[in-house]
Amino acid sequence: MAIGLIGRKLGMTRVFLKDGTVLPVTVVEVKPNYVVGIRSQERDGYSAVQVGAFSCKEKHLTKAELGHLSKAGVQLLRELKEFRVENPQEYRVGQELRVEEVFKPGELVDVVGISKGRGFAGTMKRWDFGGFPQSHGHRYHRAVGSIGNRSDPGRVWKSKRMAGHWGAEPIRVQSLLVVDIVPEESLILLKGSVPGPNKGMVYLEKSRIAGRKSQRLKLNRLAPMVESLLKGEAK
Repeated sequence: MAIGLIGRKLGMTRVFLKDGTVLPVTVVEVKPNYVVGIRSQERDGYSAVQVGAFSCKEKHLTKAELGHLSKAGVQLLRELKEFRVENPQEYRVGQELRVEEVFKPGELVDVVGISKGRGFAGTMKRWDFGGFPQSHGHRYHRAVGSIGNRSDPGRVWKSKRMAGHWGAEPIRVQSLLVVDIVPEESLILLKGSVPGPNKGMVYLEKSRIAGRKSQRLKLNRLAPMVESLLKGEAK
């Protein structure tokens, strides 16, 4: 468990290495984050650090939020997020956290965001159902079909895959490579895509699966590229 940061997804672009290799990357803006609260095992029952980011106007916050931020002695912040840490005593309320201090190029991170909302969708679009035959005379094509048996169980099972709202739910993308960090513009470049629309909020954490064998092999495979990144050969 380690500290994380709050960022805003700006969009995707690509990075060219010196040998001509093209990397698709997502640009995330990570402005300075501030420690707003400390959670200790003795007082709260768990160890965590509450982090805030992105300034806003007073009218966009509740009175409780205004009092909480005023007590912490930080500016008005729109986004708050708790990150579980092993040693919360290493941080202090009001401390500034910058992206270049928390993450380094060549390491793996997890990104959590709210996926794009797709509205109401049928089973073929939402769950990739095959649908009914498209032959002439068939009465159904994109319908759901049977959703249960007769007397046994006599009901529809919970979590049955049916039509409904699709998207707009928390998604975690694991083990993304940090391609580069631009501290003067508070930007971090991640290899691959991250959930959510452009300008959507995302949470960056140290990868939970970085210690797995598959991820170590992944880093070994990308070692030459990582070395070129650390030498500043990407452009």
